[in-house]
Amino acid sequence: MGIKQVVFRNLSNLPGWRTKRKIIVIESDDWGSIRMPSTTIFNELTASMDLKGSDSLRYNKNDTLASSEDLSALYDTLFSFKDYNKNNPVFTAISVVANPDFYKIESSDFTNYYYEPFTATLENYGYADAYDLWLEGINNKLFIPQFHGREHLNVAVWMEALKNNDAQTMLAFSKGLWGYNNSNQFNIMYQAAFDLSNPKEVAYHHDIIVDGLRIFEDLFGYKASYFVPPNGSFNNQLEETAAEAGIRYMSAAKLQHEALGKGKTRKVFHYLGQKNKYQQTYITRNAFFEPSQDGKDWVNSCLSDIEIAFKWNKPAIISTHRVNYIGVLNEKNRTNGLNQLNELLSIILKKWPEVEFMTSVELGDLISKRR
Repeated sequence: MGIKQVVFRNLSNLPGWRTKRKIIVIESDDWGSIRMPSTTIFNELTASMDLKGSDSLRYNKNDTLASSEDLSALYDTLFSFKDYNKNNPVFTAISVVANPDFYKIESSDFTNYYYEPFTATLENYGYADAYDLWLEGINNKLFIPQFHGREHLNVAVWMEALKNNDAQTMLAFSKGLWGYNNSNQFNIMYQAAFDLSNPKEVAYHHDIIVDGLRIFEDLFGYKASYFVPPNGSFNNQLEETAAEAGIRYMSAAKLQHEALGKGKTRKVFHYLGQKNKYQQTYITRNAFFEPSQDGKDWVNSCLSDIEIAFKWNKPAIISTHRVNYIGVLNEKNRTNGLNQLNELLSIILKKWPEVEFMTSVELGDLISKRR
């Protein structure tokens, strides 16, 4: 880590809620969403569209729906560690609950949008047994879903491209995906579910959030309390929608670029424990662990993030994506991710034996003094 980055990490940990307790929260995004259906499709599409630009290569090569084998391997790793309270490390699984129904959309000649719950997508992929593993993870407090949105997809922008017969969007659609480096007149990535091409879309996003939270409760048997908008793009008017539906805690970047529509954004500063006008508490991440991304010693980098957080009496809130733990497309990817997670957790417990593992909601409850 360079000197400037070290200084920035220290300064960014200054504002907000503090505790002398050594708390570790692991937030893992993207569970439930499709990405690359198969290695065959990846190979077919590499010559026709940008699957490698920016940080997307590791996602398109490795990321797809988690199989029961993926989840079992993750749980085995987490179960092998305990903090001094005898609690295992736990993933707060930031999850979407639906994916597009490609067949129905095409049958409507791309005039209407349809979705299916992610459990139906699991069945379509041949992973129907994986849902039982989700429930097992919840029951054993190893894997606790919270809300990422209904889909990891900007429905309005994507459907507009399909209606206009955009060549690359249609090609990707024909293979059952949208996660490539798309270009469009709005400069909005399809993955950014709540980015705005037009301010009027806020009302549509309101409906998506309400619907998504309803599905979440149906699937998991409890209401979501924590909301992490995909790709960070979000209009803060929607916090009221989320609050009314039971969301007590919001994730946000420390410097949020609030989506306003028509290419406009507004800078909004956030810090851990900050409250908005709906009395929701913000949770901000301060550590990062992405072992599927080459070119960095992620174990030592994350340990440095944790050390800085603890230095300033802050919990360490680790951001890590599903892609790091998926082996369906590339088993070596899962092995690498879990080996590095194992190393990270081993060093954490050795270096800070008093550490406490928590979910994001447990941390939020502690900050807001909820029992």
